[in-house]
Amino acid sequence: MRAHATYSSMLAPFILLASAPLGAFAADILKTSGYSTCLDNAEVTVQNLNMEFDKNTKKIVFDVAGTSQKEQKIEATLIVNAYGREVYRNKFDPCDSSTKVDRLCPVPKGSFSANGEQSIPDVVLSKIPSIAFNVPDLDSQATMQLTAKDGGKQLACITSQVSNGKSISVPGVTYVAAGMAVAALAVSGLGALAGAGQAGTPTSSPTFFEVVGWFQSMSLNGMMSANLPGVYQSWSKNFAFSTGLISWEGAQRQIDSFRNGTGGNLTEDSVEFLKKATLVHVDQGMNLTKRSFDTMQLWARDELNTNVNGTGNGTEGDNKIMHAVKGIQGYVEEYSIPKGNTFMTILLAFAIVIASITVAILLFKVILETWALFGTFPKKLTNFRKRYWWILAKTITSLVLVLYGVWTMYCVYQFKNGDSWAAKTLAGVTLGLFTAILIFFTWKIWSIAHKFKKMEGDASALFENKEVWRKYNIFYENYKKSYWWIFVPAIIYMFTRGCVIAGADGHGMVQAGGQLIVEALLLGLLLFCRPFSLKSGNWINISIQIVRVLSVVCILVFVEELGVAQTTKTVTGLVLVIMQAVLTGLLAILIAVNAIVVCCKKNPHKQKRKDAEKARDLDNLTPLDARNSLLMDPIEYKRSSVANKFGARAGYDPIPLTEQNTSYHGARPYDGQERLLADTQGVGHTRSISAERSVSPPNSRAPRLPSVDLAGPPGYAPAPAGPLHDHNYRGQAF
Repeated sequence: MRAHATYSSMLAPFILLASAPLGAFAADILKTSGYSTCLDNAEVTVQNLNMEFDKNTKKIVFDVAGTSQKEQKIEATLIVNAYGREVYRNKFDPCDSSTKVDRLCPVPKGSFSANGEQSIPDVVLSKIPSIAFNVPDLDSQATMQLTAKDGGKQLACITSQVSNGKSISVPGVTYVAAGMAVAALAVSGLGALAGAGQAGTPTSSPTFFEVVGWFQSMSLNGMMSANLPGVYQSWSKNFAFSTGLISWEGAQRQIDSFRNGTGGNLTEDSVEFLKKATLVHVDQGMNLTKRSFDTMQLWARDELNTNVNGTGNGTEGDNKIMHAVKGIQGYVEEYSIPKGNTFMTILLAFAIVIASITVAILLFKVILETWALFGTFPKKLTNFRKRYWWILAKTITSLVLVLYGVWTMYCVYQFKNGDSWAAKTLAGVTLGLFTAILIFFTWKIWSIAHKFKKMEGDASALFENKEVWRKYNIFYENYKKSYWWIFVPAIIYMFTRGCVIAGADGHGMVQAGGQLIVEALLLGLLLFCRPFSLKSGNWINISIQIVRVLSVVCILVFVEELGVAQTTKTVTGLVLVIMQAVLTGLLAILIAVNAIVVCCKKNPHKQKRKDAEKARDLDNLTPLDARNSLLMDPIEYKRSSVANKFGARAGYDPIPLTEQNTSYHGARPYDGQERLLADTQGVGHTRSISAERSVSPPNSRAPRLPSVDLAGPPGYAPAPAGPLHDHNYRGQAF
């Protein structure tokens, strides 16, 4: 085992060639990360293995410790694989003068350990490509095999991953992704405000639901139990926040206490255990035996001076446990979240978000009520003041809809791997509650649609009735009126996908095959129906679904059962990262474009009111009238129209209508003393009229009034009042 020390000299070059993932070390440094046994019932077991090569100092530092059942001379073989190919192999003897390590020649009976450093010759360094120190998340493993010098029996086998400190799992990507989700939410809100709450107005894609759903897809792909390349696993970690996974040690300790008091086993499933453990991803090409995966009790001490059988001149440091992980467990424990705490973590995150939303809405309610006591707030806020409880319920329902797929997955995972009866009970209750909420709204919308369809022949009222739209639009607002029901298969899709991923955890072939079927069915539905009301919505969602299907196909390539070469897997992983990164970038650009459009476009509600006012003005024109001209003043047209109608009766001399004797709507007021009639001899007279009466025409012929005073001659009876009794003419028929 100490051969590892000697082996380190050779390991350096070849580690460099392998250059691999993980870690965050200084520049031009390669370092092993974790280790495990690849041989059952080994006579020599390793309890510590650390090697680090610094290109600048040209030295490799090693730290190795273990136990041996007997004293014996050994030979060591060092093998380095990069991208599934063997790139280096060297066999050496710790007792040889050129590679001698005193305390490993021979390996003593009992425990042993050794640390130190060795210089790497320039001839070896010249063979190390510089790319080995720069390319992030490359797949590389170093394997050390120990054999007995007498007889050639294999005594031990240790494998370790090699890191160059470069990774694409960086906080910056997470912050950008979170910013995209917030921006999509803000643009959707601005779009709703710009539409003045008008019923039937869809939200431009990509919406908040679509963006978060896409992030969740990439995160879930990283949880698959397949031999994922390190580069893709690191990429998928950038989107873990979309599934509710947040590293928070204080919260994890509280969850540990809760589990401990409700039947949980914290021995190898707690925050304290993870703090002492080094994660070994056995789904990243690590060739481990079943026994090594199940037990994994190899130890590595951080700092250890040379000693044999417990004696030496140094002190021992803290122990580290090699902890083998894969699938969902490997994904969540990268965030120091024990697998038994997974469901409780997302439940806690959900509760915090709900509490924050509730407090914000209630605080805004208090502000409005205070405002109402001391002043008058805008009418637009009246609706919120009256309906804030419904707004709160709708917001919670929206959050349930966003998280339903991953919530299902975590609940099923808790049922399968959880140990706390209380956590399992909470998982069952919450999953049942969320499902009941979605079923209730589905039934409600379906009932309303059926009612309207029975009364009016279709379900268009779901989009046209403002009250119905305000309550239920989150489920179908972006669909065409004839495809309002598409949200039902969308919910079924989320539920089924979560069940497949969690239920088949640990079985990559079943996971990938089941998820491929689910994704393909949804893609077929979108291609057949094209249900989104906007063309952009159809193309964006279809594109997202196509990439989802292709992603699952790539993950199927990673499945161990298919035996695809590691080189092909790595190239496929890089292609998958590029494909998903390009789509994510396009979504970011579209969100920015939507923001610009929302800020620049006119308010459709205001524009509709302006169009209605113009239409009322045009209603004054009639195509049957020769005076129908857009060049004629509307007021002059009304006057001529009145005169024409009034003089159209046979045998009646029309009363001259001028600005001085006309008082219908829009005309200039009269002066009280008007000239109304003149007799045939040209003798006229005037009469005083009030602002509320006008002369009515006779029933048969126009009267010839004698030139008399206003009272008229004896025996004269004026014609009865006709329909012109109100001089405030507004266009009524005579």
